[in-house]
Amino acid sequence: MRFFSTYDWGDMNRRPQIKTEFLRRIVSYFVPYTKQFLVVLLLIGLSALLGILQPLIIKQIIDAAIPSGDVSLLNGLILAMIGAAVGSGLIGVAQTYFNTLIGQGVMYDIRNGMYRYLHQMSLQFFTNTKTGDIMSRVNNDVNGLQTVVTETVSSSVSNLVIAVSTILTMYALDWRLASLSLLVLPLFIIPTRRVGKLNFQVKKNTQQKIGELSSLMQETLSVSGALLVKAFARQEWEMRRFAKVNSELKNWQVRQSMIGRWFFASVGVLSTAGPAVIYWYGGHAVIDQSISLGTVVAFTAFLQRLFGPISALANVHVNIYGSIALFERLFEYLDMPVDVSDSPDARPLSSVRGKIEFEQVWFGYQADRPILRDINLTIQPGQLVAVVGPSGAGKTTLANLIPRFFDPTEGRVRIDGQDLRHVTLKSLGEAIGIVSQETFLFHATIRDNLLYGKLDATEEELIRAAKAANIHDFIADLPDGYGTIVGERGYKLSGGEKQRIAIARVILKDPAILLLDEATSALDSHSESLVQAALEELMKSRTSLVIAHRLSTVLAANQILVLDEGRIVELGTHQQLIQQNGLYASLYQHQFVKSHDGQ
Repeated sequence: MRFFSTYDWGDMNRRPQIKTEFLRRIVSYFVPYTKQFLVVLLLIGLSALLGILQPLIIKQIIDAAIPSGDVSLLNGLILAMIGAAVGSGLIGVAQTYFNTLIGQGVMYDIRNGMYRYLHQMSLQFFTNTKTGDIMSRVNNDVNGLQTVVTETVSSSVSNLVIAVSTILTMYALDWRLASLSLLVLPLFIIPTRRVGKLNFQVKKNTQQKIGELSSLMQETLSVSGALLVKAFARQEWEMRRFAKVNSELKNWQVRQSMIGRWFFASVGVLSTAGPAVIYWYGGHAVIDQSISLGTVVAFTAFLQRLFGPISALANVHVNIYGSIALFERLFEYLDMPVDVSDSPDARPLSSVRGKIEFEQVWFGYQADRPILRDINLTIQPGQLVAVVGPSGAGKTTLANLIPRFFDPTEGRVRIDGQDLRHVTLKSLGEAIGIVSQETFLFHATIRDNLLYGKLDATEEELIRAAKAANIHDFIADLPDGYGTIVGERGYKLSGGEKQRIAIARVILKDPAILLLDEATSALDSHSESLVQAALEELMKSRTSLVIAHRLSTVLAANQILVLDEGRIVELGTHQQLIQQNGLYASLYQHQFVKSHDGQ
């Protein structure tokens, strides 16, 4: 399955395809903030008006107040100039506030949408995608949009209004000087297309390298990753790997920062040369008395005012192309199909009895490589079914179909007669409790980890569940009791302690169906006996599918399911399967009896 579009990262001539639908999709994020945007437009108009007044006031000072010696007019014009400056400053503060309000709101919505959508993805997506890349898209790529959503949109409108109003005013003053001033505009506009296209590709490459670096750090700086690095003394090797990606990121970032710099440097030269041309032409006109001195000075002020917005608009063009690269990366995730979701006619499970049925079920992560083959199985309410088989037989995959981590390629899985494809995922999740091989605890307190099973549980319920899981006394002896921080992935606790907390969490949830992978083989005998006692308490009066690792679980099962190469090859009680003298009898002698004798 391909989740992402394919790009030639080195192709700097690739033109970004900007379709109407793509732009409409971007604009849709701004629609909820229409009122705030209208306020920004009003502020932009006022700011443009005050900006036009300043050169006109200068013209009046030079042409009227000073030659006539009118002190009161001069004072009034000076006060008007100061007032316009103060007003522009206040408007600028208000505009920044509303711009930020819109921008941060859009980013908030995008982050929330990304996070919600990612939690709808099937388990296959998370097994195929690096955690660091996911985090990079949600954090770095969204943060990278800050410029376009907080500055670019409003500033482009503002600069356009300023440029148009300034040009119109200049023509109203003198069409000859206005035309001369506008001759330099093509020098601003022509190079922007090439600059924007280059920035699009470089920005995309840069974000890809940021994702690679995030993935590398997430893997090697986690507790498990750091332990592996230390265990194999691979610090120097990892440093070289990190330095290589970091160097590539540095090179792309340098290239990104240099895109268009020569062009924008020329803009600076033009912003100086432009007024010089106006003074040269206007100076001759003043000498000839065809233009007033105030008009020439006002024109140079207008020209300086015009260069800023034109330069900014050219820069906006570059930023927009770079931002489109980020939107593309975000939309790649948001456009991925959700493999497992609620169907339109999905109904919640209610009063779950716990009958589980597999009907001609086939499943494979790839269509041509099935993991499970023609599985037919019925588990009655309250039964304990042990699943055994050699490594790679498909035991965990079979269990993962019950909570709909995946959907069968063919066939149906049903609970109480309802096809799981027509059951709401929320109600299905509430009906099933899982204790997996890899116990996951959040970097939080023991209480917080337990309450994940039932968010509104009382202290009495929490303690009752901990006692049932044989973990309460251990918790009570800790200095902070249930307020103890367990560390990342519960690293401050032993394997047995983590498993018993996980079991207490499921007891608190009180599900009708249990899926268990005991994984007690790595525990010492004392921890194993405590965990096993907790599991036995957990399985009482519940339908349980257990990937068995212990002889006692196998012997206690109502049915034993033997998987081999994705097929059910044997099914029955312990005595029935022993008498068949098949795969189960062999596994029993070499795995269960041997491990039991060794205890």
